[in-house]
Amino acid sequence: MHMDYGRDLTFGAFLTPSNADPEAVVDRAVVAEEVGLDLVTFQDHPYQPSFLDTWTLLSWVAARTSTIRLSGNVLNLPLRPPAVLARAVASLDLLSGGRVELGLGAGAFWDGIAGMGVERLTPGQGVTALEEGIDIIRGLWDTSSRERLVAGGEYHRVEGARRGPAPAHPVEIWLGALKPRMLRLVGRKADGWLPSMAYLKDPMAELAAGNDTIDTAARAAGRDPAAVRRMLNIGGRFAQQGTGVFDGPPEAWADEVVRLATQRGVDTFILATDDVAQLAAFGQQVAPLAREQVAAARAVHS
Repeated sequence: MHMDYGRDLTFGAFLTPSNADPEAVVDRAVVAEEVGLDLVTFQDHPYQPSFLDTWTLLSWVAARTSTIRLSGNVLNLPLRPPAVLARAVASLDLLSGGRVELGLGAGAFWDGIAGMGVERLTPGQGVTALEEGIDIIRGLWDTSSRERLVAGGEYHRVEGARRGPAPAHPVEIWLGALKPRMLRLVGRKADGWLPSMAYLKDPMAELAAGNDTIDTAARAAGRDPAAVRRMLNIGGRFAQQGTGVFDGPPEAWADEVVRLATQRGVDTFILATDDVAQLAAFGQQVAPLAREQVAAARAVHS
């Protein structure tokens, strides 16, 4: 089964925001830019005291870099009120010259979330709350109207909020999603689907099924399925001899990227590692090889 949505490939880093050595965390993000990666992302677990606050960290990294794009992977919406988050994202996008994207999640670790004083939601309620949050965020970014914003619903609501500021560029909203209802929300309202390979038992089958669900929902909403970016958090090991997927030399990694890009439409590959040597191999060896091979494969099929 071939699913290629024709997007250019993007390569990124997925870093741990550990507070044990804050400067080292920032230095890894700088390295990600220096080795040619397009995107640097951080986990967001505000209930985890061993982590730096992700939004504060993103702001600091934005000031230390100049070209790389920035995102949470993914931001915890239950602990980040959408109206305030909308203004924070737009502000950092303006300050960074249009380099911010918005990865969002409905919340997974509810013991930690509830421990921070937020009402515990069921998975279904979390999806509803996330959709309400997206409507509020997009509404506040939309400064084409002077009308105050009334949006949201049961879990997140604004009653006449002033709109703005508008981001410096059209910020994409990416959703960490696995279950059907979340996937349908991706198809209806999001700009990207961001699953993690570690949570996929049969990646090729689950990516195909997820794409089908997203595409169907997108078409039902009057959207082109190709408008939805297909992303993947990956992990692995560089070695002379490989033993599996994303385990082996850079050439084998590139082959796997090409397979996922041309058969499952994945256009954004984000490597979860805090090892700068892995970041360098990914940015300087895997990315150029994979881009070249995907371009050649598309030329054959065009």
